[in-house]
This record gives sequence, C-alpha cells and structure tokens, in this order.
Amino acid sequence: MERLTNDTRRRSPLAGGLALVLAIFLSGCEAQSEEAMAMPPPPEVDVAQVLAEPVTLWQSFTGRVAATDAVMLRPRVSGYIQQVAFDEGALVEAGDLLFQIDPRPYQARVQAAQAELAQANSQLELARSEAGRARSLLKSRAISQEEYDQRDAALMGAQASVAAARAALTSAELDLEYTRVTAPVSGRAGRALVTRGNLANADQTELTTVVSVDPMYVYFEADEQTAAASQALLAAGGPQTVKIQLGNDGDQPLSGELDFIDNQLNASTGTLQYRAVLANPGERLKPGQFARVEMPVAQLDQALMVNRKAVLTDQDRRFVYVINDQNQATPRHVTVGRQVDDLMVIRDGLANGDRVIVNGVQKVFYPGMEVSPQQVAMRETGDDTTVVAASP
Repeated sequence: MERLTNDTRRRSPLAGGLALVLAIFLSGCEAQSEEAMAMPPPPEVDVAQVLAEPVTLWQSFTGRVAATDAVMLRPRVSGYIQQVAFDEGALVEAGDLLFQIDPRPYQARVQAAQAELAQANSQLELARSEAGRARSLLKSRAISQEEYDQRDAALMGAQASVAAARAALTSAELDLEYTRVTAPVSGRAGRALVTRGNLANADQTELTTVVSVDPMYVYFEADEQTAAASQALLAAGGPQTVKIQLGNDGDQPLSGELDFIDNQLNASTGTLQYRAVLANPGERLKPGQFARVEMPVAQLDQALMVNRKAVLTDQDRRFVYVINDQNQATPRHVTVGRQVDDLMVIRDGLANGDRVIVNGVQKVFYPGMEVSPQQVAMRETGDDTTVVAASP
C-alpha cells in the first residue's frame, strides 16, 4: 500500500501539467468559436434612385444612302465621239460639256433644212400674191369661183409647207445641239465609258454617270408595328428629325429630316419605306453607302429608367436588386423596354423612388441580405440625349 501511494505521488505533477494544457486548449477553442460567430460588416454596394423623366424613344434601322439626282448619260443622236471634255471623277455643273459628237453631218442637215425653209417661203410668197390677184379678179368676175378656190388652196398648201420646213429646221438644229452631251445636273461625274473615236448610238450607248452630292437621301424601312407608332408620333406633332450614323461609330451623327413616307407597305417584307434628306457639304456621304438611321418612334411623358448594369438576367426573366428602408437587398422581377443611352426603360416592376443596386450585386449572396448602400448617380454620363440603339 505504501508503494502504490508513492507511485501516485510521482505521477501527480505530470497529470497536473496535462490538465493545464487541456484547459488552455479548450479556452483557445472557445475564443476562436466566438470570433467565428461574429458577423462581418455589411458589404458596400453602389445604389441609385430610379429615374422618372420624360423621354423620346428612338429605333435604329439600316439605311442606304442615295443621290437626290443620279443620271446615266446616253447620247440623243448617233455619231463618233470627237472629244471627251471632262475629267473623270470631277465635279461638274449643270450644262458643262462632257462629250462632243462629230457635229458635221448634223450641221449639213441644218443647212439643208434652212434651204428647204427658204424655198418654202418663196413658194408661200408666190401663192400669197396669186391668191391676192384672184380675189380682185373674182370681184370683177374676171375668173371663176373654182379658179379662185384653187389659188386659195395653193396658198394654204404653201403655208403648210413653210410650217413643215420650219419644223424640220428645228429638228435638225436640235440634233446638232445634241451632239454636245452636257451635264443635266450638277454633281460628280463618273468614269468615261466611251472614249474618243468610238461610235455612240442614240439612246443606247452609256457614256458616263453624274450623281449629285449635296443634299443626299437616306432610304430605310420600318416594320409595320414600328411604322404605325412612328406615324402616330409624327401626326401628333412629334419630331421629324432623324440621326444618321455612318460605319465609323466615332464620327459625330448627322442630322436629317424625314421628307417622304411611302404610301403602301411592301407586301414581300411587311415594311414601310422612309426617306430622309440631309446636307452633305463635305461629301461625307456617298451614294450606295450603308448608314444606321435612328428615328423617334414614341414619346413618354414619364418613363422609369435604371442603369443597364442594374438589370440582371435569370433565364428568360429580368430582375434588379431593390434596397428597402432596412438596407436589405431583395430581388424584384421587372419588364424592360428600350435602351436609352446607358439606361433601360422599366415598363413594370419598379416605382418612382425605389433604390436599386447598380454596382456590387456580386456581393449579395441571398435575398434580404443587409448591405451598406453608397448613393451614386443613376446616369453614368451627363448627356441627356435619348437615343435608342435597339429593342432589347
């Protein structure tokens, strides 16, 4: 018994040390558990208030530029090209000489027509003199009524011959004039399709083209629904101005005015054709060029809009995170409309005064999570221009 007691005394310091270590370990675990249970601060997110303001909605279309005047020149008379009198690709004015057809055969026809007219005039003078004498002789009954009628008919025939000769001379002079092929409109000439020495056939041979450069047309087509909306807006006195953007998006958009709407829909495509006219002083537009046309299609007295970054997608549905008075983020499904600059029109799901998250939605892990809202502007830029890129 004494021996067992001695062994126990020898082990008691070791047992005490183990107990101390275990106590320290358990104390550290409790501290770590309390630290783990402590909640992190709410994450910071950028929040903006829903915008409510009047807006004009625009729709984008693909258009094609066309010259207001485009002419394919063909000769009105046949003959050999004597001169090409213009520089290919140069600007020409209406009436400038472009091609000269050999005029000598037509000059000869003019001279022949002049001679025929002179001969007809001499016959007319003779017939007029004989008719005058016949009138005097008829009064004195020196000739018969039949002879008088013959001379009077000869006078009318001579007058008709003079008229025919004068018309033939006019035609010959026109043909001579047509040997000078001039620019019918002011614009830029194309390349010469026929060179000097070649035969040009009347109304057949293509000589060159001339297209006007200022102003220009832009043709585009709208679907039936959009066309109905735009025409209702125009009928209500809405803007008739359209914006034209060329292929280089960095260029400043051009402004044009609607000047023509077709009177019927295209049965094959179900679209209605529009035309805008715009100035082109620097020849920035070229015929045949593609352009993006933006036309107003609706005008809203008050539209609710949010930054497009605030709108998220859940399969085929759109939603935003709305911040309530307790700074809790709750998802809310919305119906979006058109895009206006960096904003999206919200047709349903939000109310004026709602606050939505525009940056930091990735920090929200579950509905109702508390966040630390940082107020920012809803519109990224200070530009109030309302231009719609396309329907979403």
